[in-house]
Amino acid sequence: MKLYVGNLSFKTTEQALEELFASVGTVTDTHLVMDRMTQRPRGFGFVTMSTEEEGQKAIESLNGKTFDGRPISVSVARPKEDRPPRRDFGGEGGGGGGFREHRDRDRDRDRRGGGGYDRRRN
Repeated sequence: MKLYVGNLSFKTTEQALEELFASVGTVTDTHLVMDRMTQRPRGFGFVTMSTEEEGQKAIESLNGKTFDGRPISVSVARPKEDRPPRRDFGGEGGGGGGFREHRDRDRDRDRRGGGGYDRRRN
C-alpha cells in the first residue's frame, strides 16, 4: 500500500522516514520528492508498506504525529490520474500568449510613424 506523507521538515531524510514507518510495519519503498531546480526536498514524500493492513496501521498511528518538529500528515496516495490537472503558465498557447504571438503581431504593424489624431487635417 502506497502512502502519501506530507508536511515533512526540509531536513528529513529518506532513511529517517523509513525508520519511522518501519516501527509500524514492513517498508518496501521510500521516496522523498525533490525540487528539480534546487535538488532540495519539497516537504512531502511517499512510503510503500508491504500490506494494506500495515498501511492502515501506519495511517492510524502516524497521521498527526510530530516528526522532525512538524506534525506530519499520512494518507493513502492517490494515483496520478485522480488528481486535478496541473495549471501550466509557461510556453506558448493558453494564458497570455507566447513570444511568437507578440513577434508576429508586431511584425505586421505599420512602423512609418504618424498614426493618432492630427488636428491640422480637420
